[in-house]
Amino acid sequence: MRHYSILKLMLAALFLYFAWPVIPEAVTHLEKMFWLSWLAFFFLVAGANLATLLGMTRPPIIEQRSEPERRMLND
Repeated sequence: MRHYSILKLMLAALFLYFAWPVIPEAVTHLEKMFWLSWLAFFFLVAGANLATLLGMTRPPIIEQRSEPERRMLND
């Protein structure tokens, strides 16, 4: 289910693409804090999805495949 991680990374990259030209226009302290927190959140999302994509962590439970266990009958 790696395609979910790839899709999330692409969506995060799209958001960064639209936000990047606006970030240098921040003038007030509040605007700078907003963009700093937005970039921190972006790096957290991108890092988590890269870790899942590279196999460093297990994917979320909803994205994991659940294969039924086969039980052997001892007769």
